[in-house]
Amino acid sequence: MIFRQFVDDDLGCASYLVGDEETREAVVVDPAYAIEQYLAAAKQEGVRIVRTLETHTHADHVSGHGRLTLEHGIPVGIHPASEVAYEHDPLEDGREIVLGNVALQVLHTPGHRPEHCCFAVIDRARGEEPWVVLTGDSLFVGDVARPDLAVEAVDGARELYASLQRLLELPDGVEVFPGHVAGSLCGASMSSKASTTIGFERRFNPMLASDGDDEFVSAAAMTRAPRPPNLELIVELNRGPFVAAAAPLEERDALEPPILDVRPAEVFGAGHAAGAINVPLERKGFATKAAFVLLEDERPLIHAASREQAEDAGRRLRAVGIRELRGYVLHAPETETLQSMDVEELDRLLAENAVEVIDVRELHERDDGFIPGSRNIPYRLVREYGDELKEEGRPVVTICESGARAAVAASVLAASGVDARPVLDGGMQAWEARGGATVGFRRCGT
Repeated sequence: MIFRQFVDDDLGCASYLVGDEETREAVVVDPAYAIEQYLAAAKQEGVRIVRTLETHTHADHVSGHGRLTLEHGIPVGIHPASEVAYEHDPLEDGREIVLGNVALQVLHTPGHRPEHCCFAVIDRARGEEPWVVLTGDSLFVGDVARPDLAVEAVDGARELYASLQRLLELPDGVEVFPGHVAGSLCGASMSSKASTTIGFERRFNPMLASDGDDEFVSAAAMTRAPRPPNLELIVELNRGPFVAAAAPLEERDALEPPILDVRPAEVFGAGHAAGAINVPLERKGFATKAAFVLLEDERPLIHAASREQAEDAGRRLRAVGIRELRGYVLHAPETETLQSMDVEELDRLLAENAVEVIDVRELHERDDGFIPGSRNIPYRLVREYGDELKEEGRPVVTICESGARAAVAASVLAASGVDARPVLDGGMQAWEARGGATVGFRRCGT
């Protein structure tokens, strides 16, 4: 058997190439929009991709199944409950996709979405039992899927519980390769490990230790992670018609808002174009952060340090449904600056009552400790508060756990005319390490 895993570190998404050495045929499972990686791997392995298999209609990234069909004539298989608009091969429960000695058995596992399926991989050169299962958005390493993106959370959680019990019928030695690792919004506490086993998850996954479905539903339905940005748009793109390859990104001479500056936060702070928003490409989760702070109908102009950096940013933005890009610039009038601060300066300014602190973490992240008197506005929402904070006229300091989200939030507020500065180095971790005062919060039932 030929088996290759591909992990998008920016989005936390995983996809797979599975093939047979004798027939030289292969399938791609849950392909990303950037299909070049699968074509290169297939060429390296000497196999021909004969089919795309989707575990479900994805809500956090644009699939590459359309490009594989339009550019290479490769058909798509997905469960009929997906109700997709494109021509497809309906993958019913129990069906096998056979590639010589290798077979992928369809296991219908609803919960995350009604059409969700896992694929148990059998290598008949070794035996009749599966030794790998591709679990998509059902079972992760250390976590399980969220049930609230396609149906009511309680209904989805009940279906997910039953689907997980089905997966737990597999032998302990079966290797689990999920559709997501840490960094994805499709789970809350998943590990950064790329794989696990049924036995390990049975023993150590806290979500599989529930005493019956009622306890599981109560835990699974109370998801605290934000919904993926552009969710409805991405689902519709993945539902069809097929999405073709995007036009090449072109360099522009003139600036035109909105400007998305993808350079490092320190570089942006030293000088940037007026009105630009900074989401550093170097930080993990770039595309998700950009999709949260850009408006749905905006066509951003990318400000990058190089053509390669601009093209990388373009690829990642298109992966989350931001397909209409104005192009990129490598040089711009850097008339604005954004000065950061450390926790020592923040402590002094708070003692003088000279600033308002905006904690840009998610609400539940503040439970373990937040700065007394700070206001909670998650970074993904600060754009909605720009006018309000500008009218108040008070200097603002943004802070998060480590500094990454604080930098994004400060740039968004500064673009709206707010006097904003981020705590870049360490954030709340640094504040607590130096003994800064915090207030904890305990929620009922926790």
